[in-house]
Amino acid sequence: MELEYSEIENGITLLKLIGILDAQGVGAIETKFAGYSTGDNTRVLVDLADVEFLTSIGIGLLVSTAKSVARRGGKLAILNPNENVRDVLQMTGIMDIVPIHMNITEAINDLTT
Repeated sequence: MELEYSEIENGITLLKLIGILDAQGVGAIETKFAGYSTGDNTRVLVDLADVEFLTSIGIGLLVSTAKSVARRGGKLAILNPNENVRDVLQMTGIMDIVPIHMNITEAINDLTT
């Protein structure tokens, strides 16, 4: 699992995940992922376009980080999961906690409102 970090417009942190988000993948990125998601009023966009597979531990990472960000007045959203990953996310009901967007403009609007 790889993690790429960048800042995009309106101070939004973009975290692009690449690979398989299973126990080994989470272990490889968890510390950096949490570090990039800290601070008050943080806005985080997690790009899953290049995540091939997602397990329950990967879902747990996304949910726990989203809740942590929200407790500090921020927002976290997911961008561009492929069809298989999106199906897994929808089956878990994660959209009640973390919004999923297929369009970066919509995601940015959601994170800044």
